[in-house]
Amino acid sequence: MDFDFKPWRDQVLASTEQALSVWVGHNTPASLAEPMRYAVLDGGKRFRPLLVHAASQAVGGQLEAALRAACALELIHAYSLVHDDMPCMDNDVLRRGKPTVHVQFGQASALLAGDALQALAFEVLTPEQGVEPVVQARLCALLSRAAGSTGMAGGQAIDLASVGLQLTEDQLREMHRLKTGALLHASVMMGAACGQASAQAHTQLGVYADALGLAFQVMDDVLDVTADSATLGKTAGKDAANDKPTYVSLMGLQAARDQAMSLHARAVEALARSGLNQTQALLALADLVVHRAH
Repeated sequence: MDFDFKPWRDQVLASTEQALSVWVGHNTPASLAEPMRYAVLDGGKRFRPLLVHAASQAVGGQLEAALRAACALELIHAYSLVHDDMPCMDNDVLRRGKPTVHVQFGQASALLAGDALQALAFEVLTPEQGVEPVVQARLCALLSRAAGSTGMAGGQAIDLASVGLQLTEDQLREMHRLKTGALLHASVMMGAACGQASAQAHTQLGVYADALGLAFQVMDDVLDVTADSATLGKTAGKDAANDKPTYVSLMGLQAARDQAMSLHARAVEALARSGLNQTQALLALADLVVHRAH
């Protein structure tokens, strides 16, 4: 079946942006709403929402549930960036091509904005109507595990503790499985939770998500040394300057690129084994991960 990725992507991005614009900062003090909206709107690749909708489409999922899952993931992702950029963490001044939230609004406002975005994610997932309670519970469980101590937050803790250290490939993989991969994995599985999938499909979507999440981080490491700040929308060369372990520092640039392509092949193979028919969007996103410029 023919699949035109661009109009599909544009539709998902537009619906995500519209929903976030409505939900973020609603009935919120202006001094908090402004940094919240600054952190979330008009920027970013929205890769996690795209994954949610692609996986939901593959299993015939409910559109309202997928939209809310997509926005909740983007809110968690945005909150993590706000906090990661602060001086106590990565101390960065550029994100999505503009000053980071703490630079623009101050550290206290950035901290509160991140806290509020995290809470809002779970409010978005639990509407009074439109999404069945059992689906709400499943989505909340997936997101909380991915964002917490056994997911993104745990990975960031390992990252901070690893500055200046020489990690093995297994240690580096585990750090990134948590820090970056957990939310990407959750994006696929939350999309799948919006519909019905066989046990085989569920397992293979998990394999796809794991491979894609790691490939995404490997390419981030590659782009950190090959792209400039204007292209990336964030400070290039930051990892090397901070003496952080990366796939490029561990295995070299070409080997890191080869690793990303191997992971891409694993993701594609998993989709072929899933038994699902509507996987064109998931395949296109796998291609996007390894061929992106930022």
